Amino acid sequence: MKRSAEFDIVVYGASGFTGQLVAEYLVAQYGGSDLKWAMAGRNLDKLASVRDAIGAPRDLPLIAADASDPASLKAMVGRTASVLTTVGPYQLYGSDLVAACAASGTDYLDLCGEPVWMRQMIDAHQTEARKSGARIVFSCGYDSLPFELGVFFLQEAAKNQFGSPVARVKGRVRKMKGTFSGGTAASMKAIFAAAAKDPSLLPMLRDPFVLTPGFEGPKQPPGNKPLFDEDLGMWVAPFVMANINTRNVHRSNCLLGFPYSRDFVYDEMIVAGPKETGEAIAKSIIAGNNKLGAQGGPKPGEGPSKQEREAGHYDLLFVGIAPDGRQVKAAVTGDRDPGYGSTSKMIAECAICLRRDTPDVAGGFWTPGAAMGNRLIKRLVDHAGLTFAVEA
Repeated sequence: MKRSAEFDIVVYGASGFTGQLVAEYLVAQYGGSDLKWAMAGRNLDKLASVRDAIGAPRDLPLIAADASDPASLKAMVGRTASVLTTVGPYQLYGSDLVAACAASGTDYLDLCGEPVWMRQMIDAHQTEARKSGARIVFSCGYDSLPFELGVFFLQEAAKNQFGSPVARVKGRVRKMKGTFSGGTAASMKAIFAAAAKDPSLLPMLRDPFVLTPGFEGPKQPPGNKPLFDEDLGMWVAPFVMANINTRNVHRSNCLLGFPYSRDFVYDEMIVAGPKETGEAIAKSIIAGNNKLGAQGGPKPGEGPSKQEREAGHYDLLFVGIAPDGRQVKAAVTGDRDPGYGSTSKMIAECAICLRRDTPDVAGGFWTPGAAMGNRLIKRLVDHAGLTFAVEA
């Protein structure tokens, strides 16, 4: 990590919908602190309008940077210890920024849910990031932070209860109110378009261990159709974000040295309910999933109102199953809609935690949980409206 720089954090994409929420959160939560930060984007006039709208100081620095201009990205990266970027889809707009950060030793955080691009970046820049000290941290929003940290927290509970982690964990979405972000929808469209253009990417998309180069674990549940979960006594349905979340959970296990074991099995589903009603709901969820990446969905830069964001929430259950059948359960909740309100707080706290709390973390490509673990959980609980709890 950079020991000194003009800025601690630059929020790149601050004139976009999610980027503005991140900047607004930093003003509200850290405005009176010694945090040195700036906003960056393509248009300085738009950035100035955002600065006024969120009540930031008039002297908050603004930086012109454009994904189509690598020199501007390099100049921005050279001024800061870390870049927090909300400019996606990342496979379209993120590659030059990752390369610049890896080369300069600048930390990088994003909201990426694009596993093939993430693997490509790891393969291309891991050696350089380790050498420069840059910590590259993908997926710092709803995909995949509550899930990755939920499994981490559950495994800590399993060690307390059973004396060791468990090799089988189920992630279950019990409640979720709020819209997926336009960026998530755009990323899904970009993933489908890239695979259509280059069919050789399809095996990587299907590979549950695409983010663990050199390691291939056991067969994982497909999670692609409704089923009755005997452990819950409920019908469950496919979860559209499982494709990225499960990959990040396996990467965390790998980065941490396989504390969950090399035979670790993990899946994610949405809880639909009991009996025939639950089965019908599970089938309707599949239809909704199929529409997310279709035309006419939310667009990047669009999002729900403040009232809608504050009315949103989510409740995630994690069930760990020991070899003898004993179970340990943990819940993670968020107090805002997942795609915007909670996501903007989570990535902001990731950036603060990486800068202030983790000088011991070496350069390279990380998941948030593997890099920051309990230090990040504490920040999310203290500041970002998340809860982590063991359930009976």
